[in-house]
Amino acid sequence: MTNSHKDSLFVLVKSLSKSEKRQFKLYVGRLGVNTDAKFLALFNLLDKVKKYNEKAILESGIVKKAQLSNLKAHLYKQILVSLRLNPVNQNIRVQIREQLDFATILYQKGLYKQSLKILDKAKGTAIENEEKNIAYEIVELEKIIETQFITRSIPHRADELAVQAKELSALNVTTSKLSNLSLQLYGIMLKVGYVQSDADHQRVKEYFDSHLPSYQLKDLGFREKLWLYKAHLWYSFLMQDFLSSYKYASKWVDLFYEQQEQIYLNPVFFLKGNHYLLESLFYVKYSSQFRKTLERLETVVASKSFPKNDNIASLAFLYINANKLNLHFLEGTFNKGLYLVKIVEYGIDKHEGRIDAHHVMVLYYKIACLYFGNGDHKNCIIYLKKIIHNKNLKMREDLMCFARVLSLFAHYEAGMDYHLEVQLKSTYKFLLKMNDLHDVQKEMIKFLRNLGNIYPHELQGEFQKLHTQLKKYENDPYEKRAFLYLDIISWLESHLENKPVSQIIREKAMSHTR
Repeated sequence: MTNSHKDSLFVLVKSLSKSEKRQFKLYVGRLGVNTDAKFLALFNLLDKVKKYNEKAILESGIVKKAQLSNLKAHLYKQILVSLRLNPVNQNIRVQIREQLDFATILYQKGLYKQSLKILDKAKGTAIENEEKNIAYEIVELEKIIETQFITRSIPHRADELAVQAKELSALNVTTSKLSNLSLQLYGIMLKVGYVQSDADHQRVKEYFDSHLPSYQLKDLGFREKLWLYKAHLWYSFLMQDFLSSYKYASKWVDLFYEQQEQIYLNPVFFLKGNHYLLESLFYVKYSSQFRKTLERLETVVASKSFPKNDNIASLAFLYINANKLNLHFLEGTFNKGLYLVKIVEYGIDKHEGRIDAHHVMVLYYKIACLYFGNGDHKNCIIYLKKIIHNKNLKMREDLMCFARVLSLFAHYEAGMDYHLEVQLKSTYKFLLKMNDLHDVQKEMIKFLRNLGNIYPHELQGEFQKLHTQLKKYENDPYEKRAFLYLDIISWLESHLENKPVSQIIREKAMSHTR
């Protein structure tokens, strides 16, 4: 029996809304001959069942085993055709592509003038909406038609098309180079996290400098600028230059607010840009601007004009709630953020299959930190175990490392230190294996390892020693990343001053509120 999560047709059917299912049946029924079609019967069966069961399909008598694969492929295609006709999916990009298809059909029928008329209008729309790839395709088809049918309607038509093709091609090449660079840097970030040494720093810098294409900013359009800012953003993140990442994330988001029609044409890029802007603001501890940016994002997403589909809903859930958690970390209001746990858990289930395992683990880590900051160390451990025991997580090794380190401190705080020595050895080996054992982590593990030899009256002094040691690394370019995942200094200060860690963080937030 095929796994329901791996059967593409079943997943597609289950992703359809009620209105989309209704439209599909209307689409199928447009001709009476289809009302009893096998693919409609298969659709109705898949719509009713909760799990994909190939045996049940065959027993239903709809189709024989030898024909099932072809029938499923046909149904899959018909659903996609129906979805394409749905007004919800008729954005500018789809409309331009449709006009290009119409023009191609007219050209093939020898109706050159009609084809050129549609192409000229579609090209104007494409250029106006920064759809340069489609615009280039349109120009290429125009060139083909002009070689077969001389309209003489526009002087120097050949020169005009040649210049247009050259300009669009150059911009598309620039976009491709910038998008490739951005993607590669993002891949490095997911795999290993921030640069960890001078050698890493130099390697990433050389890679960035050698792959960044030459450009004149004034010659770039929306899409080229978007990829340019994305590439600089990922470079800044890798280098832990968070002021620079704030700068380029701001430029990214400002692009959309300056050309608001692009928000509705590229809602995914709009959401991602705001997420990275909020992440940068979190790292530079700019709490007032963080709150304003988050509120503005929520307002735009909630507006009637903002596009609605499953992918956008999943991303909006992920980015808005992750940053709501970050706001509570930033302000030290851990107890006020506990309501988000149920919302996040529900959302993870609701958007299952559309949010990847990496982002789910990030949410679990944030929930664990929320419980840790609130003093609920047992619940903190529960969520950390979801990360530590995830054998399929191949990305963000740094997240795995700090989940283990935070687990050690949570076990200590919860009084569950009877297996601490075993966990210490396991964590130490894991960090060595990941080549992620840095001075901050060494100091923290050394502190925990020595706890068994410390008398109660000596504990305050040991906390002070560790605090003094770690303060040295707070601004170190390669050690400070530890404090992005775990605010161990505030935790130590809470013990030294006998205050809840949430109060320490709130006092810090108030002292440098901007």
